[in-house]
Amino acid sequence: MAGKSHITIKGTKDGLVFLLDDDCEFDALLSELGTKLDKHAQQFTGPIIHVFIKLGDRQLDEEDQERVRAVLRKQGNLLIQSIESNPPEQEPSSLTGPSLHTVAAIVRSGQTLEYDGHLLLLGDVNPGGVVRCTGDVYIIGALRGMAHAGSAGNEDAIIAASSMTPTQLRIADVISRPPDEWTSAEPWMEYAFLKDGKMAIDKMTSLSRHRKDVMQFKGV
Repeated sequence: MAGKSHITIKGTKDGLVFLLDDDCEFDALLSELGTKLDKHAQQFTGPIIHVFIKLGDRQLDEEDQERVRAVLRKQGNLLIQSIESNPPEQEPSSLTGPSLHTVAAIVRSGQTLEYDGHLLLLGDVNPGGVVRCTGDVYIIGALRGMAHAGSAGNEDAIIAASSMTPTQLRIADVISRPPDEWTSAEPWMEYAFLKDGKMAIDKMTSLSRHRKDVMQFKGV
């Protein structure tokens, strides 16, 4: 609409809030800001007035923010307190990622711990105990029972444990080799994953090469 103002000024107990339109051209916005300040110069005289700039969805780099400050500095008693934009919208993919459930417990024989998402267990899984989730399984402790990751069919899921001596590992629909083949006396944390449709194991330090985005979880 022709003649529509792109700047709204509101008074608050803390000072003045300048609401700047986020759709119009930035140069036009600056020009209108200067014109409005000149037009109402008498109203902006006197004691120091704190000013809060609201940019809406407009994102400005430091150089353009300085251009806004320069216009306001022409009125010597206007003191800018902040220049704020709305937070950028997150990509849908980052909003729909699996949750990470952190649990401190010992899973004893006959017990099952099951979650939708990733599981970080601070404790042991004893023989006869079961942990199962649709994402990854991370156990800061001994895995001596059964662990099932990617239970909804995710073949990219992994199972990691500080001590890896399970009765059975399962990722998606793939079941591990016999338990005695998983017995390890090595002191480092290990993880199991699918390689060419078969269960494989490696040191946890190799995980970043296996899947770089593994720790990009949405916490709960």
